[in-house]
Amino acid sequence: MFREGPPSHTLLRLPLLQLLLLLLVQAVGRGLGRANPAGGPLEDVVIERYHIPRACPREVQRGDYVRYHYNGTFEDGKKFDSSYDRTTLVAIVVGVGRLITGMDRGLMGMCVSERRRLIVPPHLGYGSIGVAGLIPPDATLYFDVVLLDVWNKADTVQVSTLLRPPHCPRMVQDSDFVRYHYNGTLLDGTAFDTSYSSGGTYDTYVGSGWLIKGMDQGLLGMCPGERRKIIIPPFLAYGEKGYGTVIPAHASLVFHVLLIDVHNPKDTVQLETLELPPGCVRRAVAGDFMRYHYNGSLMDGTLFDSSYSRNHTYNTYVGQGYIIPGMDQGLQGACVGERRRITIPPHLAYGENGTGDKIPGSAVLVFDVHVIDFHNPADPVEVTTLSRPPEPCNETAKPGDFVRYHYNCSLLDGTRLFSSHDYEVPQEATLGANKVIEGLDEGLQGMCVGERRQLVVPPHLAHGESGARGVPGSAVLLFEVELVSREEGLPAGYLFVWHEDPPANLFEDLDLNKDGEVPPEEVPERKRSGS
Repeated sequence: MFREGPPSHTLLRLPLLQLLLLLLVQAVGRGLGRANPAGGPLEDVVIERYHIPRACPREVQRGDYVRYHYNGTFEDGKKFDSSYDRTTLVAIVVGVGRLITGMDRGLMGMCVSERRRLIVPPHLGYGSIGVAGLIPPDATLYFDVVLLDVWNKADTVQVSTLLRPPHCPRMVQDSDFVRYHYNGTLLDGTAFDTSYSSGGTYDTYVGSGWLIKGMDQGLLGMCPGERRKIIIPPFLAYGEKGYGTVIPAHASLVFHVLLIDVHNPKDTVQLETLELPPGCVRRAVAGDFMRYHYNGSLMDGTLFDSSYSRNHTYNTYVGQGYIIPGMDQGLQGACVGERRRITIPPHLAYGENGTGDKIPGSAVLVFDVHVIDFHNPADPVEVTTLSRPPEPCNETAKPGDFVRYHYNCSLLDGTRLFSSHDYEVPQEATLGANKVIEGLDEGLQGMCVGERRQLVVPPHLAHGESGARGVPGSAVLLFEVELVSREEGLPAGYLFVWHEDPPANLFEDLDLNKDGEVPPEEVPERKRSGS
């Protein structure tokens, strides 16, 4: 079948005189050969395409390098040669005279994985001379061929994008570090390797000589979450030597790649503002204590943690080393109510080792953060006057005064907590008597009757780290207060002391006539004292 080449790939190496004679016979002996169905000799190769693959991205052309298996038989079915018996594929260039003319012609136009039956007349095979001891003169040859690979020295890496995510924060460049999954096959679909079976991604630098050249080229420009099909010709893969027992010599390689993430050792934290509330007057700085919600995911969108699933904010100091360095940096400069995306390279997160079973080594982390509130342990109560009564105010509330006031209380993100309007009566308190939280007490002092204020009370002047019923720990509170009345000292009859253990329903027991009021005369003298 072969005119020249390694002995393992030829039927027989002919002496020069026999070879010249064979060429002469082929040139002038066109009448030789097996009769065709019409009764005359075959003029050309007969090609039967008995298996054609659905997809045929390229066909064999003159000058292409091919790899194929074959069985060679005579008309009676007797086998004279087989690549299967040698367990070695034929790897050769077609159309340049290295094969018998009939095989050269019969391979043209073939697709990878196609199967053909070729009938080669003698003048396109070994002619009237044959091959001594193997192929008789004027023999018609029958070949069953399956094409496994085709490439050309002019080929480049072929990249097909199978899926591209709508959001692409960055694309792979030379010197980047990438994490990706892949399935590797030969051109005919034979699998030789996969990262999925190893339980982890393939992690490496791009463009630094750690990968075969074709993969270095094929990964460039990929986005995290993108899927690509990368076809690499042998001279950009493992070339003439192949690799071990799984990748033959001269093999084209096909990789289906899913890029998980990409970063560069020089990367810094990347910030993207998703929502910025109007009127941001203060931004977080190092030393602030912050409460925030977050969703944490890998760069391909795989969720690894969420504060929402615990129904509790994450509470921590910023810039003090209590959290990973990238998050420490990413939270600074944020406003209350802001939503931002923080992308953290592994050297500012959990590094090469990762953590737990959800964050692998060298993983880029993406946090979508919602800042609920923040404060500094040195913060005072912030007082903003919303309105003052039109008439002059000569006296203001001071410690010891008995005050009535309306209020609305919420968290800084707008979550409503309490309101005196729900009870349709003002709240009452004596200032400076530790009857209300310290920050509210301070904020009420100095108010005129009819004045309205906004108070921002840090947690150390409110309910502290533990919080209270309905109030989260370390929460900053926002009050809108209106002073309804002010009296110096306590009003007459307001205060009394119960000398015995009070009943479970004190008000109901005191309201003797059940009119919803308890005047002093309804309280028994023996059980009370006061003014």
